[in-house]
Amino acid sequence: MDTAVKAPIQSGSILDAARELSTQPERVKRLRARFLAVLVACCAGLGAWIVYLAFSMPTGYRSKAWSAAWVGFDILLLLALTGTVVAAMLGRQIVVLLAVFTATLLLCDAWFDIVLDWGTPDVWESLASAAFVEVPLALFLLFRARRLVRVAIQRRWRELGLPGDPPALYRIPLFYSGEGAAEPVASDAVLND
Repeated sequence: MDTAVKAPIQSGSILDAARELSTQPERVKRLRARFLAVLVACCAGLGAWIVYLAFSMPTGYRSKAWSAAWVGFDILLLLALTGTVVAAMLGRQIVVLLAVFTATLLLCDAWFDIVLDWGTPDVWESLASAAFVEVPLALFLLFRARRLVRVAIQRRWRELGLPGDPPALYRIPLFYSGEGAAEPVASDAVLND
């Protein structure tokens, strides 16, 4: 157990918490290395699984739980969409996470509807549903989530009194680790999202 961990910052700002964590650069490096190792292992495992499935899966399959799978998926989609609406109505930051989750479910729904209906007369209904409902709604949610993150960053940028506009999202580090950062001030601005 790390005895150097200090008590939580009273102000509760994510910026202060990240600065606190950055006083322990070795801990930040360890946590990042573990996170990346898990993700790389998952990517390798998933790649191997995909190759296995490509050669072992039957071309056709009958399921006894077909309706349960799709009704269950649509219930999950409804819960995600409802959660997104409620979080938006309450003005909570979790709306960003819920919007991305809901958009992902919508894109998965469109993909599976089209692929599973391919070669049948129902494919046209699936294509129309994807083109006019699922994909546009997913893109709307993703763009709104991105916009909310940008607004949070811009607000924090202004609170810190930094000049100009914050950099693009892909250029902002997750945390300021104090090492090798060409623009440490710019790094701090992301920590309010």
